This record gives sequence, C-alpha cells and structure tokens, in this order.
Amino acid sequence: MSFLARHPVLRLVASPQHLWRTLSLGIKTIWLHKLRSFLTALGVVFGVASVVAMLAIGEGASHEAQEQIRKLGSQNIILQSVKPPDGQGATAESRSMISEYGLTARDIQQIRQTVPGISIVVPSRFISENIWNLDRSVDGKIMGVLPIYPEMRNRKIIEGRFFSDLEMNERSAVCVLNQTVASRLFPLATPTGKSVRVKGYYYKVIGIIQDEGQMVGTDSASPSGDSQAQVMIPFATLMDHYGETFFRYRTGGFEAEKVEFHEAVLRVEDVKKVESRAEAVRHLMTTNHKKEDWRIIVPVELLKQAERTKRIFSIVLGSIAAISLLVGGIGIMNIMLASVTERTREIGIRRALGARQADIVVQFLIETVLLAGVGGVLGVILGIGIPVAVQKFAGVTTVIKAWSPILAFSISVLTGIAFGIYPARRAAKMNPVEALRHE
Repeated sequence: MSFLARHPVLRLVASPQHLWRTLSLGIKTIWLHKLRSFLTALGVVFGVASVVAMLAIGEGASHEAQEQIRKLGSQNIILQSVKPPDGQGATAESRSMISEYGLTARDIQQIRQTVPGISIVVPSRFISENIWNLDRSVDGKIMGVLPIYPEMRNRKIIEGRFFSDLEMNERSAVCVLNQTVASRLFPLATPTGKSVRVKGYYYKVIGIIQDEGQMVGTDSASPSGDSQAQVMIPFATLMDHYGETFFRYRTGGFEAEKVEFHEAVLRVEDVKKVESRAEAVRHLMTTNHKKEDWRIIVPVELLKQAERTKRIFSIVLGSIAAISLLVGGIGIMNIMLASVTERTREIGIRRALGARQADIVVQFLIETVLLAGVGGVLGVILGIGIPVAVQKFAGVTTVIKAWSPILAFSISVLTGIAFGIYPARRAAKMNPVEALRHE
C-alpha cells in the first residue's frame, strides 16, 4: 500500500481537482455567513495587526536609541561635570557666592598618566548665553572645543568646515553652528560667512554641524540654555574671552560658576577594553572627588543595556500578541464547533453519499484556514498602517522589518490549523445514521 493510500488526508490534498472543489465549497459556506465570518476573523485581525504594529514600534524605538548611543562612539568614555545640590559646591572663601565643581585639570592629567590604553583625551567647556543675529536671538550653549571634536563625537559637518589647529592657536573669533541655531537665526539665508554675537563678541560662522540630539547623558551643566542650540568656538578663544569663572546675571542678582572642564571625551584604543578602562576612570574620579559633581557615560554599556531592554520589550510584546492570537483562535474554534452542530444533517448526507472522514476533515480545516488567512491578510494591512500613521502624526520612529508581516501571516494560518483540527475531527467522527436523523 502506498504512502498516500495510508494517509487519505494527504491523498485528498494531493488531488488538485478534489482540493479545488473542497476549497470552493468552503468559500461558499463562509460567504453565506459573511457577518459571522467577519466577526470570527476579527480576533485574528487584531492579533496579527498587534504583532506587526508592536514589532514595528518596538524596533523603531530600539533602533533610534541604539543609533543615538552609537553616535557617542563605541570606543569613547565621556566624563561630564554635574552641578551638585545648592551649597555643596561652594568654596569656603566665597561662602556660596561662587559654585566650584566638576572636572579638573588634575583629573585629566591623572587619567592620561595612570589609565593605560587611552589614546586621546578631548576636554571642553560650555557656557549658557544668548546668541544673536541682528534682532533674532536664541538661548543656547557656547562650547569651547578642540578641532578634533566632530571626529570624537561622530558628528558630520553639513556645510562649510570646522576650525583648524591654527585658528585654535591664534584664538580666532570663528564659530560653527549646529542645525538648530542655523535654522533659528538664519531662516532665510545661509549663515556661512556671516557673524553671530555673544555678549560683546562677534564670531564669524565658518560651518554648520549636525544636531547632537537628545539622549541619555547629554550635558546638564547649563540648565538654563537650550541643549539643542549649540555654537562651537575654539577652546582657547572661549578661555580668552570668558576666563575660568563664568558669571550669569539673573533677575534680582547673579550667579557665578567655576568649572575647569564641563566635559572630557576619552578615546580607548581597543574597543574590547572600554569597560575595564571605564571602571578604572570611575575609581580615579571617586578618589579625587568627595562629592557627586561628575558622571561617566560609557556608550558600550548603554548599547548593551539597550539591547537587553529590546529583548525584554520584544518578549513582552510577543506575549501580548500571542494572547491576542490565542483569543482569536479560540473564537474560530468556538464558531466552527457551532457550525459543526448546525451542519450535522449536511455532514450525514455527505457521508451517506460516500464522503470519507478525511473529506470532512479537509472541508472544515479549509474553512478555518480561510477564516484565519483572510484575518491574517487584513491584520497585516492594518498592522502596516498603524506604524505609518504613528510615525506621521506622532513623530515616533517605526521600523517595519520585511519578515514581520510574513511571520504574522504564517502564525495566523497556523492558528487556523491548530484551532480547526478539533472541530474538523469532531465533525468527521459523527455517526452518519445519527447525523441524518438530526433535525
């Protein structure tokens, strides 16, 4: 006896003509109860849509977070000054008139001398001020940085150029604007070649750099400034114009801060040793500072944490989507069991006319797979539409992977098969005589 002869279901499926007749009968049966069929498929529709939409939204959020972290540099360790609570950062002489905190030249020197494997150390200083172009102004951050800063922070020059070592040494009054400042101060013109004013100083714009973006670990040394608005000038120029102590006048008084460095970016030669070098830097900074006036950002650690969060997020979303599909599958099984009871006499007639149990099984399985398949197609369309709408109207980044609609549709078909087997077998095992007597 051949393999197909021993497995009548496979024999029926292998016969295209018989399969087509059974498929046509299944479509007609579903079409006769359009509303019931649609309501039955709704569970699968929402289950599949939730799979596609949640995967797209979760993947988009994870992608955006990881891209922002990668921009910080996988080989970098970033040290930042953090202003301690009021009163803790004041010097004894000033009695809280001057707040002194943050990274020091001693920290930078000790890191260079005692922590092996660090090839480059790039310190920088910031000051919050109003930036002017004629009658337009923006409250932003003036950054005294070194010429190597764009390379260290993976930021592209969009227009013009960054300042050179020569301009650094000559303390030239040149600057590079980020996109935010350029768009606010020069909405209708190209800023390159023009000048901006900060306090009593004018700086010639020589280039535009891309925005850094908001991410974990952005500088907090200048809470009054717009962290998105940045003007970069040579470090030596900032020291020459503003000195070591920054005075900021406010309504009813002023505040003064003495910060040697607001930020330092450390480049580790071997990316595999970044975490161990970061631990050494933490130990050194903890020894040097008695108060919490600094923090360390290690992009590699943040990236690993983001990947762990993504995995947890995917498990949670997958569980929610699985529950939705389970509910949809139970709905299909429920309706198919009701359909079996409703069509008992039809099953008896078919059996009396020579239909085998395998014919009945295939018939009901095709109907459940059709219901689940149609629900899967509608769910995929809805699931693709939701992330597109979210990205357009809410501004949230979404990423639809090519495999997610295919996976969701495949799961819907498997759900139809899994939850259709029991009703199909129940229908096939009916006694033909008793089925014919059913009213």
